[in-house]
Amino acid sequence: MNKRGQALVEYILIIALISVIAIALVNYFGGYLKDAITKTSCSLVDEEYVKGDKPGEAKCLEKKAQEE
Repeated sequence: MNKRGQALVEYILIIALISVIAIALVNYFGGYLKDAITKTSCSLVDEEYVKGDKPGEAKCLEKKAQEE
């Protein structure tokens, strides 16, 4: 019997399962990840972070000029 082909199929199935799990996690947590990246980028460009209604809808707004 050819066991090499069987092992290859098993590895492909494992990789496919890991890929499906990874895609599901990114879809589920994607909005939260996007918000975290947006929050970091807001601080880098010195803008104000504004949280959105839903995960993934956050944005950066220019800071209002401080009155003296």
